[in-house]
Amino acid sequence: MKQEINPKDTNRALAFELWMKSPMPMVTLTKTLDVTRIYRMSRQRSLKFNMLLCWCIGKAASRIEEFYMLPQHGKMYKYDRMAINVIVNNINGGISSCDIPFTDDLDEFSTNYINLTQSAKKNCESSFQEDMMVIGTSAMTATELDGIVNQYTDQFCNPMVMWGRYRKKWLKVSLPISFQFHHVQMDGGHAARFLEELQEVIKAI
Repeated sequence: MKQEINPKDTNRALAFELWMKSPMPMVTLTKTLDVTRIYRMSRQRSLKFNMLLCWCIGKAASRIEEFYMLPQHGKMYKYDRMAINVIVNNINGGISSCDIPFTDDLDEFSTNYINLTQSAKKNCESSFQEDMMVIGTSAMTATELDGIVNQYTDQFCNPMVMWGRYRKKWLKVSLPISFQFHHVQMDGGHAARFLEELQEVIKAI
């Protein structure tokens, strides 16, 4: 469910006052993650690597209160559920977008991920979860990337996690990721905590 809230009633009141009208309120952090665990799990259980990473992103974000609030068009909204957005290459040579509802149940999330991404690929249609707080993702696996700075538009203030191709070296697999967020939604400390939580979720999956 999505509901408008008064920013003054939240811990983001000062941030809303300072940065809601900022022309460039987005902040980007980059971190290299150890993704050996999900790399091996994807091979052993024939699961998609990107699906596992998306589930880990949702799991880590669900532990942080600020992820359930989002500034949009001069207002603040609160959500009780979240989804992970995935960009899909469709059969017409373009891209489609689909929001995967997050659930703690990995098998359920995997089933939804496969069904929704395959439908987007085949039908060349995007699907959205308007009543959920959506975390955007973008996987550019055609090359290795050290970091990504995304475009900023006031039409899309959602947090975004982006990555390129993972890197294998000996027995370790690593992946640099970029995390972009709106400064009204969270501070750098919250973002850093999310990245630490993400690494812990990956190691514990």
